[in-house]
Amino acid sequence: MEGKQWSDVQSLAETPGAVFGANVRIDPSSISFNMWRDIPVPFYLTVNLFEVQNPQEVLQGAKPKVNQRGPYVYREFKYKTNITFHDNDTVSYLEYRQLFFRPDLSNGTEDEYIVMPNILMLGAAVMMENLPSFVKLLLSGALAGLKQEAFINRTVGEILWGYEDPLLDTINALVPGLIPYKGKFGIFIEFNNTNSGLFTVNTGMKNISQVHMVDSWNGLKKVNYWRTNECNMINGTAGEMWPPYMSPTSLEFYSPDACRSMTLVYEQSGKFKGVPTYRFVAPKTLFANGTDYPPNEGFCPCRQSGIQNVSSCRLNAPMFISHPHFYNADPSLVDAVEGLHPSREEHALFLDVHPVTGIPMNCSIKLQLNQYMKQVSGILQTGKIQPVVMPLLWFAESGYIDGSVLSQFYTNLVLIPSILDYLQYIFLGLSVPLIISAALVMMSQKSSKEKHPHDPTTQSPPPQPSETTPLLQDTGTQSQDTAEA
Repeated sequence: MEGKQWSDVQSLAETPGAVFGANVRIDPSSISFNMWRDIPVPFYLTVNLFEVQNPQEVLQGAKPKVNQRGPYVYREFKYKTNITFHDNDTVSYLEYRQLFFRPDLSNGTEDEYIVMPNILMLGAAVMMENLPSFVKLLLSGALAGLKQEAFINRTVGEILWGYEDPLLDTINALVPGLIPYKGKFGIFIEFNNTNSGLFTVNTGMKNISQVHMVDSWNGLKKVNYWRTNECNMINGTAGEMWPPYMSPTSLEFYSPDACRSMTLVYEQSGKFKGVPTYRFVAPKTLFANGTDYPPNEGFCPCRQSGIQNVSSCRLNAPMFISHPHFYNADPSLVDAVEGLHPSREEHALFLDVHPVTGIPMNCSIKLQLNQYMKQVSGILQTGKIQPVVMPLLWFAESGYIDGSVLSQFYTNLVLIPSILDYLQYIFLGLSVPLIISAALVMMSQKSSKEKHPHDPTTQSPPPQPSETTPLLQDTGTQSQDTAEA
């Protein structure tokens, strides 16, 4: 399959402009179809966890102190199934992802223990804050009976992929269907061997400028998580490819993980290993609150700028997303947690896209998951925790084109077009002397004709009269003499 995909890349790159559009459509007969169905670029999921170093002090009201652990790296495989074409020039599919731990690329193992906030318990405490006091005391007693504490000490594998929790069983028994987790709870338990929802996208059969653009997600033209139509809109592509012939302005994609569409803005033109690219980055307004950026009011209720409340699409749990280490966020978020060091080089997301094909050459999408936690009166397990947006982990989905694919891109989309450009100037340079020579020859011939005119139908002039030739001669006699001669 890989050999076939490399061949597809080469054929796509060699396609002339007039036929190029037909070969980037989503169509089984198009050259790029196999690339779209089974992405040949290796992707990696990199996870960094924030270990709480002073849990007991936090319970007494101290500032949390964290230490970043990791990265824990997973090879990510993506493939599409249930591909169904429709009469309105769209195609539906489910895209699955499988993750495999790569210890050779990681700084640590999945068996390492890390102290983390008890996401289930602390989240439930904030969600129960407005209940009557006696109810909260009863619930606190129940939590004590289940041996629930504000912080847990679990392995990396358990935190990410799930562990058995009696609180989970209790919630499912009391309120069936309230949460989607059964048996085990883990931050990424629904991230592996699962799909990201049913995408329906344009094939570009009639309009190549619409290829890959999302028509619907899970049958929806817009989501209903947010407070305004603008924030609920499903815009852009599914985040894998974009229409060809891109302009250096912006690009959009819908992210099921973030429950929203995201717009990245053009930053600069560059080259990735010799291949021309446009770099798109996140604007500072991406996670700004409604006060600093009014169009984001629909994502509220908001806190400081730089974090987005995703509770409405996360079972009303007090969860927030942001850039890693609160990069580009309100400084108060960084100051509230010791051990954070936001950096553009390490924490800014980017996409380097080849503008002619709309195919990403190099990308790294980075997000941080945070939980709002605080002391909740009546819930004794929350102690005296000061209100804080607590970073739990941040992850990056990254990939870049390399090896045979990169070589074909460079050769056929950079090197050959450059050679053709040079050749046309060489041919133009060679043709100029020929044109000038031809012009000089024509001018020379014209000048010669003007100096020595010659008409084959014109008789030679009569001889000049001599002394013996009569000045007056009878024409008839002349003709007769000529005939006799």
